[in-house]
Amino acid sequence: MKTSGAPRVRLGVDLGGTKTEAIALDSEGRTLARERVATPRTRAGAVNAVRDLVNNLEARLETRGSVGVGTPGSISPATGLLRNANSTWLNGAPLDRDLAAALDREVRLANDADCFALSEAVDGAGAGARSVFGVILGTGVGGGVAIGKTLLQGAQGVAGEWGHNPLPWPTPAELEIPPCWCGKTGCLESWLSGPGLAAAAAREQGLDLSPRAIADAAAAGDAAGRAALAAYADRLARGLATVVNLLDPDVVVLGGGLSSIDAVYAPAQEKLAAYVFSDVVRTRIVKHAHGDSSGVRGAAWLWPAEP
Repeated sequence: MKTSGAPRVRLGVDLGGTKTEAIALDSEGRTLARERVATPRTRAGAVNAVRDLVNNLEARLETRGSVGVGTPGSISPATGLLRNANSTWLNGAPLDRDLAAALDREVRLANDADCFALSEAVDGAGAGARSVFGVILGTGVGGGVAIGKTLLQGAQGVAGEWGHNPLPWPTPAELEIPPCWCGKTGCLESWLSGPGLAAAAAREQGLDLSPRAIADAAAAGDAAGRAALAAYADRLARGLATVVNLLDPDVVVLGGGLSSIDAVYAPAQEKLAAYVFSDVVRTRIVKHAHGDSSGVRGAAWLWPAEP
């Protein structure tokens, strides 16, 4: 393997619940190579999969690079162990140290929503903005904060985890919601995730449809579908208003499966002004630029251009 005079690269790995993908970026963010495999459902298997993907890309490129890894959950600053991952077989392990040992180098690890935010801040839909709040709207609700193209992780390592804050300014009907999986009641994730949208549409509009089918029904002129999306956009605006009041980001970038519902953007942007504590709202709500690649690209961007 060449090491002298070879182009330096950043390698990113997205360690997901079903697939693990690795990417190699040059200093300009151009993709040099990528590869993916099914994620093993054991801790040792996952570590070995990351090691093999990195080794394969480095062999193809004949160079050695930095390695960043995006993962569900995060490393606890108290114990040094992974926590809160829905890939439960990864919890309770010093995953960053395990990966460092397997790859014989330092490995930077961050939550996958943080990686999404960083990717979109560096060269995505938030490029050029000073502050970016990246949002994941999928089977769960997560987020990350990037300031000046640098990830903000916080004292507890949970900066951006807005999905487990309560829905602001709830109506009486919204107070009667099943508990969130986290054990609390009224979390934004219970409303703004894909399952949350479907459940609300079933309760309020009598629709037994998936989120995509709800969006399709609304686009076709179905009154119940339109009402379900209007309620969703209002709740999204309420949730984001609390973020704007605290962080005042330049841009909010939406990702995850529900970010593909284009009909949500304009109503949420319009509603935002009613909830933010300001006479003007300049924060833009925009769609991601890199789509499913944002997580793996953000993992690579955990390192500067020169590893």
